[in-house]
Amino acid sequence: MLCWQTNRCLTVLAPAKLNLFLRIVARRSDGFHDIESVMASINLYDTLIFNVASTNEIQLTVVDSSAKTLSGSVRLEAPAGPENLVVRAAKLLQSHTNCSAGVRITLVKRIPSSAGLGGGSSDCAATLAGLNRLWNLRLPRSELVALAGQLGSDVPFFLSESPLALCTGRGERIKPLPIETNLHFVVAKPASGLSTPAVYRQCSPDHTGQQVAPFIEALQAGALGRMAQRLHNGLQTPAEVLNAEVRKLRRRFMKLPVLGHRMSGSGSSYFGICSSKQQALRVASQLRSSGVAWIQVARMGP
Repeated sequence: MLCWQTNRCLTVLAPAKLNLFLRIVARRSDGFHDIESVMASINLYDTLIFNVASTNEIQLTVVDSSAKTLSGSVRLEAPAGPENLVVRAAKLLQSHTNCSAGVRITLVKRIPSSAGLGGGSSDCAATLAGLNRLWNLRLPRSELVALAGQLGSDVPFFLSESPLALCTGRGERIKPLPIETNLHFVVAKPASGLSTPAVYRQCSPDHTGQQVAPFIEALQAGALGRMAQRLHNGLQTPAEVLNAEVRKLRRRFMKLPVLGHRMSGSGSSYFGICSSKQQALRVASQLRSSGVAWIQVARMGP
């Protein structure tokens, strides 16, 4: 994530992520699933603006930027109440550190919700990191990561210093993956979304299918064609059953000149890997002409 600070104000850019590989390893007794996932952050950001408050209250205002930036019908709204992960993260940090400071937060949404792009988790991680700095708490990254794991399975990834990582366990165990190759994507989302719990309820553990090691080997070797053919998402089949628009996106991407394509997370967003930014722009133009609600050209990292 990117941030800059003035005397009483801190601005943080919270990135979206794509799941380049996602295998469901096992169903856990606590209701969660063990996974193996290669996640990549991309240069699509929500913006969080933190202002020091005169009381210990946590105040959140959410701004939907869709009217300014989107030509489709995808909405970006998020709750502004205590159920928002931003508010939950701020209150957890207050409680954990016995901090008496408060904050006024403005969240400008650009990452669609119910999309599998991790917008809520990224906003949550940005809040932990941002308030740690604004309130001068000086918690080490390891402590922030432990708090992040209490708030959501994807949240620890966004506290990693690497834009690419292997995430295991519930997703909270992070192993950075250094690579030299830049990755370019075109990302699409239909107007409809998907509920993560609903998709996970319909999935089945994969004990004998795709393995993550050959995917990582191809990725780190810079063999984009071989890597793109190993893209995997164990949630895609149940997602397509629950939302026919995901199936329609897959069929559209099959006709496009991308190296490979797959759904991200629990959907409903879908991405294609391209050989260059220019190719991604051409593919995005083709998707727009077909009436897809939301399209973004992106690259890995900041």
